Amino acid sequence: MPNASARPKNGRRSRRRRREDPARNELVSSSLESAQQCLFNQDYGTAFVHYLLVLNLAPMFKDFAKDSFRFTLFKWTEELDSVGRIQDLFDCYEQALELFPADEVILNSMGEHLFRMGFRDEAAGHFHKALKLRPDYPEARENFYRVANWLVERWHFLMLNDHGRNRKYQQAIQKAVQSGCNTVLDIGTGTGILGMCAKKAGAAEVYACELSKTMYELACEVLAANGMDGSIKILHMKSLEMEVPKDIPHKVSLVVTETVDAGLFGEGIIESLIHAWHHLLLPPQRGENEFQEQSATGRVIPAGATVFGMAVESAEIRRHHRLCVSEVGSLSMSAAGELHSPVSCSSEPDDSMEPYTTERLSRLPGGYKSLTEPFTALDIDFNNVQELEGLSSREVRRIHLPVTQEGELDALAVWFQLHLDEESSLSTGPQEDTCWEQAIYPVHTFFLKPRDELIVEVSCRDAYLRLCSVAVLRDGREIRLDKRLDSQHCENPVSNPNPEAELCSALACLKTDQNQTKDYSMLECSEMALLNNHDYHKSFCSALTKLISQLKVKWQNQERRSGDQLDCSDLFYVLDVSEGFSLLSLIAASRGHVKAYSSVEKKKQQEVLKRLARSNNIPEDHLEFWLNHVEDEQGMLQRPSREKLWSAIILDCVETCGLIRQKLMEKASLASLTYCRVKCISMICIRCLLEEGGSIFPAKIVVHGMLVESDTLLLESAVQGQEPTLGFNIAPFINQFTVPVHVFLDFSTLECRHLSESAELFVLDLMNATANYTDREVKVRATSGGRITAIPFWYHIYLDQDISVSTFSQNSHWKQAAVVLQQPLEVQAGDWVCLTVKLHKSTISMTAHVANAPRPMEQ
Repeated sequence: MPNASARPKNGRRSRRRRREDPARNELVSSSLESAQQCLFNQDYGTAFVHYLLVLNLAPMFKDFAKDSFRFTLFKWTEELDSVGRIQDLFDCYEQALELFPADEVILNSMGEHLFRMGFRDEAAGHFHKALKLRPDYPEARENFYRVANWLVERWHFLMLNDHGRNRKYQQAIQKAVQSGCNTVLDIGTGTGILGMCAKKAGAAEVYACELSKTMYELACEVLAANGMDGSIKILHMKSLEMEVPKDIPHKVSLVVTETVDAGLFGEGIIESLIHAWHHLLLPPQRGENEFQEQSATGRVIPAGATVFGMAVESAEIRRHHRLCVSEVGSLSMSAAGELHSPVSCSSEPDDSMEPYTTERLSRLPGGYKSLTEPFTALDIDFNNVQELEGLSSREVRRIHLPVTQEGELDALAVWFQLHLDEESSLSTGPQEDTCWEQAIYPVHTFFLKPRDELIVEVSCRDAYLRLCSVAVLRDGREIRLDKRLDSQHCENPVSNPNPEAELCSALACLKTDQNQTKDYSMLECSEMALLNNHDYHKSFCSALTKLISQLKVKWQNQERRSGDQLDCSDLFYVLDVSEGFSLLSLIAASRGHVKAYSSVEKKKQQEVLKRLARSNNIPEDHLEFWLNHVEDEQGMLQRPSREKLWSAIILDCVETCGLIRQKLMEKASLASLTYCRVKCISMICIRCLLEEGGSIFPAKIVVHGMLVESDTLLLESAVQGQEPTLGFNIAPFINQFTVPVHVFLDFSTLECRHLSESAELFVLDLMNATANYTDREVKVRATSGGRITAIPFWYHIYLDQDISVSTFSQNSHWKQAAVVLQQPLEVQAGDWVCLTVKLHKSTISMTAHVANAPRPMEQ
């Protein structure tokens, strides 16, 4: 035993002074000099290594070198990203964070890389840390809002605000626990609400699992706040990975889950329940007449489901999945081949295709028409493991549906009734007041008539519910829809008023299809809708024609003044940097005397443009794919050649979701620099982009908005009310993920009251970025009294002074967005409401207050 009474002679040892190490100092000094020289030479990789060496050997230089180190890190990781060295990229960030663990800028930048690579949970963690270090850091706040939309989807708020759904689940769980199911597993717990219902009902043991790290951490916080963190064990893992007794001590008597999507099986409920029945759940009750202790049997809530379907006509669905036009901006589309969205209802599974998409039919722009009565597509018993295991091998079921109204067959709409137990159920039908959307199976477009019979096949070959319209029975003849070509390949196959002629046309298409190989290309739903946006392409066509005519006149005037014959081989150069698939470069090339550069990347889509160029008599050398020759995005905005400048640069300025595209203003600032304005700046001379008289399309964006009262937007944005949800304190935790801007909004069908006329909120001048402001105060007069809960906004995109397109037009491929106020604002008719609109980079924020009233916090 040590001598406890022994004490050192001195109460505090003197600190030993570190000896100077000349060799070490020399290494630090030379490495720092080398780092700075490499940085000057744009050798960012070597500079980064030197900075690491310096800062590890001499931490006292951290403050001095911090900004240069950050800059080097960001430039070097950009290079690594461009060549696909992703692991090296993240290694660099980890090394940087070892040196600067509390640097909010580095944390935010790493989060941006993680989010772009699809690591959303990890990205959210980095944005959250950056905000904790610096709550007023706008980049981290905007990034956190963006990732929050992915991690905590808006349906979480809708479900927690759906009091009827919550009560029914609570009652079913309470009844099961009181009948003897006292050990419970909650699969996909989310906020933890179902597990807490089981514990509150008296379950002896409750376990829960959650795959999403964000939701797992949120559920842990919720359990702790409700005093249940010691009585409910929550696991951050898939239920498919759980084992007894490794993860839970024994099998449970009740599984509760709501891992169902609009198509019922899309979240993997079949696979997880089969695994649960074999590994985590007690055997089911054998039969009504066979005595068995309730505690020795297992069961599932929900107990089963019934799936319903209906054939519908909808122009909105059609234009997002099929090409509906024969011309796009004066280009004939006959040579495009088959273009379709990634959503296919084919009975044959295809990994590249989605079996369905989702829509809320009650909010579908333009509405929909029912062409058949609802039919039962499927019944499933979740308490019958043999039935679950046999689902994928079930025979394909054929259903004959009498057509009740004539119209164009565009889709099969699907919903279901979820049977929680023998007495209680939830419906996701289109007429229900529910938080659910419906599953949409786009089909082969065909004009149906009364007395027709539509033949639908239902299968579950890969544990996805698949519905496919395969044929129409008409006058005793069967017209196969799954073998027909789409409308662009046949002469009027969809809506021929003569039934006999239509039948002959369909059969002719079938025969033609058997004798040719189809060229096809897959486009995103938003890209299909863009192709079908006639006004958009017509406006661009007019603006480009006008610009080229003006430039030709300018050239001719120069020729007359100089007396020199200009080279007639000189072309106008147009660059289209639109995101995804775009025909604007081809439209430009079709104007004549134009060489156009497209940013389309996918080889199959490039082939579509080449075919269209040939069929529209556009010279092959007048279309070039710019990204085939540059390695990074910044390289896109360079000269077309050493001598030439761009005549026009087309920027994709608005995202489909309704937000201004990120880095738009930076691109516009670079693109609008003319040669004479930057020729003295050597760093930018290679990017003198527009020729004199050239233009950026669009030249200007005007943001419009309106004051509205909408309970729907409130319910989709945060858990509402002061009362706890089923008695549990959940709202403060889930509402941390409330975002101020609601996206993918259909304002034309939004349930709301208009409290004002539309007003101009903000103007972005892309041709002269120096003329832009960062904030603006606008006064809007309330035309009706009520509560302002949101400010929906949209854009008028001016291609030039006279030609514009709106993101709020009937056939727009864009959605709208809305700022949702944290606190509704009471107004009377005639009140003036002051809106402060701010633009930070590409993010719009707004505050609102009644004139002469106190100003609220920024939204």
